[in-house]
Amino acid sequence: MLNLGSLLLGNAGLTIGLSVGIVVAFVLGGLIGWLVINKLTRGKLGSVQDECERMRNDARSQADAYLKESRLEISEERQRMRSEIERERRDSRAEQQRAEHRLSQREDQIASRELLLDKKSIAIDEQKSELEAKQRGIAALQEELAQAHEKMSAELQRVSGMTAEEAKQILMEQLLDEVRKDAAVKAKEIEQAAKDEADKKAKNIIALAVQRCAADHASEISVSTVTLPGDDMKGRLIGRVGRNIRAIENSTGVDLIIDDTPDVVTVSAFDPVRREIAKLAIEKLVSDGRIHPARIEETVDKVKRELEAQMKQAGEDAAFDANVLGLHSEIIRLLGRLKYRTSYGQNVLKHSLEVSYLAGAMASELGADVKLCRRAGLLHDIGKAIDHEVEGTHISIGVELCKKFRENPAVIHAIEAHHGDVEARTLEAVIVQSADAISGARPGARRESVENYVRRLEKIENVANSFAGVEQSYAIQAGREIRVIVKPEEVDDSATMFMAKEIARKLEAELDYPGQIKVNVIRELRSVEYAK
Repeated sequence: MLNLGSLLLGNAGLTIGLSVGIVVAFVLGGLIGWLVINKLTRGKLGSVQDECERMRNDARSQADAYLKESRLEISEERQRMRSEIERERRDSRAEQQRAEHRLSQREDQIASRELLLDKKSIAIDEQKSELEAKQRGIAALQEELAQAHEKMSAELQRVSGMTAEEAKQILMEQLLDEVRKDAAVKAKEIEQAAKDEADKKAKNIIALAVQRCAADHASEISVSTVTLPGDDMKGRLIGRVGRNIRAIENSTGVDLIIDDTPDVVTVSAFDPVRREIAKLAIEKLVSDGRIHPARIEETVDKVKRELEAQMKQAGEDAAFDANVLGLHSEIIRLLGRLKYRTSYGQNVLKHSLEVSYLAGAMASELGADVKLCRRAGLLHDIGKAIDHEVEGTHISIGVELCKKFRENPAVIHAIEAHHGDVEARTLEAVIVQSADAISGARPGARRESVENYVRRLEKIENVANSFAGVEQSYAIQAGREIRVIVKPEEVDDSATMFMAKEIARKLEAELDYPGQIKVNVIRELRSVEYAK
């Protein structure tokens, strides 16, 4: 038991000793760990503090450098601004000195002018005094002359037996007669000189324009002929009970004349487009050999389409030849239709091209707008392309067409004024009007019926015969000259010139004619006596 208790006490003491040892070891280990960690922490804290101190020193040195640099820049900027202010002050002082110098000069000039004005004022006062003295002398002389004139008038009335009014009337009549004759002679000389010069210039311009325009003229007619390979083809064209010829006439709107003329069929129509369609259709039918109503309608439709294409091409060619660009496609198509339109036997498309050439040539000589004149000359008769379809004159139709397709207002005005319906307000309009007259009045350009020709001559003679003192008048040179014989006892030499002018004005106001009419007034005095 004692041994067991001793053993137990020994074991318990050993256990306690071990426990205390372990506790002491833990405590010593913790203390040693804390010391090691504390030492390491203090070392790191010292290195961080050293780094912070170094960075603080670097920042302080950089701030000092920036501060010095900023102070240097501020000093330089202050010096520069001081220099600029000083320079501006010097410039301002110099400008002020120059202004003061100019002001001083101006004051000197004003002072000299005032002195000069004072001298002139004194001179004017002196001249005014002299003039007043002369006026008093002139008034005295006028009074003396008036008294002498009264005495002379009284003496003249006593000697002549006429009053002053009667003598004045006689003198005025003599003076008016002499002045009228002198004025007529002088006016005739001036007018003749101006006319000669104007004629010379106009002839040069027109000659140049005509020389530069080489347009051919061919009179168009209202019938066309189609050559057949034989007379048997006439029967095929007529068809059974005339069905083929009726189909052709109904499809084309023409009259087909088949008579005894060998190998020829005549196509008659006033519309040249329809006539051309019928002619081409018949030629195709004859060459094809198949002639029946269905084939006729098919061929006519095909020819119409081909002719439309040809007319469009003709319009494009005309615009290209006239050097007119930028035309609307519809205007070009209507220009092509003018190829088959005639006026007094003159092809309208050729006439329009000729007017365009002439207007451009005259515009280049007169300094006008050449392009505008060419354009207006080409389009001046565009209304004739549809005047048989639309109501109105070809001028009004052409004006509306050009307005519709936004043509130049100057071109529209030239179209409107080319027949004198409105007054021409521009040089280009006058040029187009003249070019149209030249093209229409050229010999061979147009046909005129005998009735219209005789009627126009009668109107010209009637206008001349309506004047007092006219004995007889004769229209000659195809109506381009009128010779007027006056009664010598009623019309004197000085009045012939005035009568010629009045007749010319009345012809211009009442008649329409191409070109111009020369008015020739003739006064002849014959003395006849018989020896017995």
